[in-house]
This record gives sequence, structure tokens and C-alpha cells, in this order.
Amino acid sequence: MSAPDAVGRWLRGRAPWPVLVTALVVCALDVARVMESPRVGMDNAVVVRAAETLLDGGSPYADKRFLYLPGAVFAAVPQTAVAERVLFYAVPVGTALLVLVGVALALRIFEVRADSRLAVAVIAGLGVFLPFHGLVHLGNWTVVSAVAFPAALLLARRERWCAAAGVIGAAIALKPMLVPLLLLFVLARRWRALAVAVGVPAVVSASAALAMPRPGLFFTRTLPFLLHGQDAYARPFDASWPAVLPRLGVPQPVAFGLAVLAAGAVLFFARARWRAGGNAELRLVECASLLMLAAFLVSRPSFLHYMLVVLPSLVASVVVRGAAARSVWFWLALLPQFIGVHWPYLEGSRRHAFKDIVMITGVAGALCLHTWRGRGGLPGGTADEVTVSGRVYSLRSDRDSPNHADRSEMR
Repeated sequence: MSAPDAVGRWLRGRAPWPVLVTALVVCALDVARVMESPRVGMDNAVVVRAAETLLDGGSPYADKRFLYLPGAVFAAVPQTAVAERVLFYAVPVGTALLVLVGVALALRIFEVRADSRLAVAVIAGLGVFLPFHGLVHLGNWTVVSAVAFPAALLLARRERWCAAAGVIGAAIALKPMLVPLLLLFVLARRWRALAVAVGVPAVVSASAALAMPRPGLFFTRTLPFLLHGQDAYARPFDASWPAVLPRLGVPQPVAFGLAVLAAGAVLFFARARWRAGGNAELRLVECASLLMLAAFLVSRPSFLHYMLVVLPSLVASVVVRGAAARSVWFWLALLPQFIGVHWPYLEGSRRHAFKDIVMITGVAGALCLHTWRGRGGLPGGTADEVTVSGRVYSLRSDRDSPNHADRSEMR
């Protein structure tokens, strides 16, 4: 790990316990605000309803709003034994706690304490951050990916790539959000881990499908509904380019083409970021985040709370000198999502997708710009280090770096 600078050292320092408690209270107050709404945990209720349908002998995919893989149905079965009133309170609290677990794991990637000044800032920030509010309100199973993403990167950083693949595979088996991370194993040339990441959800989904009636409805009913951007109720909340650009007057085919080009460009920079090397933790987080952001730009749907998958790890990277999270452009992209920052004509629930696309595109652009300025992994640039078959080799000569240790035998 790179030696931290003054900013990094200060952020890593332990925060006074009253400040930590205050941050937790700010976060808890937002959870309490969520419970004031009569429709708490709506998305989780869809999965629970699918599990109840299965227990009654029906097909979960008869409900067009159940959009998860078969494994999610069986994962939700225990909730069918819980009273609806209990779930009303348990779902938002559980969702918030899982997000905090994801934050703690993201901090651990960079060896930052859970009671550090940075942790306090992140926890308090969640309490006034609209994607967190939305995720807790909906009880959406995106929270599984918000935990699995940093957990997998933490394991990969410790060279436990197959374990990381198992975590990603398990998350995909519930909700296929982390599919873009399969490309991370390709970039790292971890073929055995890639097989695990693909095999786990394949086995779980096939086994679960065989245990339920009419699983084929997933392909004939659910998948077409999902690929067409869902229905008129959900479509205004979709912040992907193919959904938002037509609302601005761009023809649908042109919007889709632009989205594909944008996603392709972000994937190009993800590869470039991997080739650039540098700090191992930063390389993993920024490359993995670019892979996910490429999908958020083009896939339908793409909702604002999806960003909680990548943002905790990116924010945690601010302790490292040279991180993209230290760019002012990164924080400007997040600014519209903080409660209290109002954009005229965009505050309605069916218009905030215009703010959301600014966040997704802005964060992706900040990471791409940071990679471009580094130039290490771009054509014509030179990375300081490359990884081949798990070994790290320096491309700098002893004359260029007299104090650079020979790490050719280090794992």
C-alpha cells in the first residue's frame, strides 16, 4: 500500500466517539423518515410475494414485476413466515444496516478504521444522500450487491480471487447486477475464478428453476418486460441514457447508439485503468467501478440507488494520493443528490432521473478523465508496473528509481 499523505493520514485518524454517535444518529433519522411513508419496502414485498406464490404452487414469474433470478425466490421464503407489520420496520432497518456493512468493507479495502474520520463523514453523508434514502425506502435487493462489491474487491486484494468470485457469483444468483464484474477476472486473467463466478449462479439458478412451476415464464414474460424498460410507472425513474435521452427529444435509436458508444468508451478506460497499475487497492476499485458504470449507462433500467454499489468504495479511496475521488468533478457529480440541494423543475419524483443521469455520467466521466490524465494504461503511455501470472514486474530501471525494490518474486 502506498504511504498516505497528510490528507490521507487525517482521514484515517480515529474520530471522537460523540462525533461518531452523531453521524449514526443522522443516518438513523433518515431511516425514521422513510418509515413515515405508508409504502415502505415495496421492492422487497415483490420478492416476498413471489415466494408466497411459489409456496402456494404457482409460478413466481406470473407477476411481471418479479424481475430477479430463481434463486431469489427461495432466499425470500423465510420472510413469508414473518408478519407484514414486522417486515414494515425490519426491512428498512435491515437495508440500512447492510449498507453500513458495505461501507465498512469498502473502508477495509484501504485499511481504514470503521471509527475513522472518513467513516464518520460517509455515515453522516448517507443520511442526507438521496440514493440511500431511496434504497432504504424500497428495500431493494441492490443492497446485496452493495455488500458483495466491496467484499469481493477486499478478497481480491488479498489474492483470494476464487473466494471473491464465489461472493460475486452468490450475489448474481440473487440479482444479476454484478455481471459486469466478470470482466474484472478477464482483465486479471483469473480464469479459474471466472469459472467459479459463472458457475455459482448457473448452478443455483438451474436448481431453483427446476424446483418451481413454469420457470420458462422468465424468458417469455419477465425478460421482455425488463428489456423494454418495464412499464409507464417505472420508466420515468430509469436514469440510463436510452431512457433519459428520448425524454430530451433524442430519437430512440440514436439514444441507444449514443449509450452503446458511451458504455464502450467507459469499458475502454476500465481496461486502460487496469493496465495503468499503481496502487493495488485503487486499481481494483477504480477499474471495477468503471465496469459497473459502463453497464449503468446503457442497461435498462438503471436507478439512482444502483450507485450505492460503487460509491462507498470510491469514496473510501480518497485516502490514497492520486485517487479519482480527490477530483472536484467527482464530487460535483454527487452534489445534486444531497438532500437540501434543489434543482428547479427537477424535484418531482418523476423528473429526478435527469439529476440521476448527471450523477452516473459525471462519476463515470471523472474516472475516465482521471485515467486519461494518468496516461499510464492508454496507448502510447507506460505503466510503472504490470502483473503477469500473479507476479508484479517493474518497468522502471534502477537508474530511474534507485530505491525501487525488486518485487519480481512478490505475490
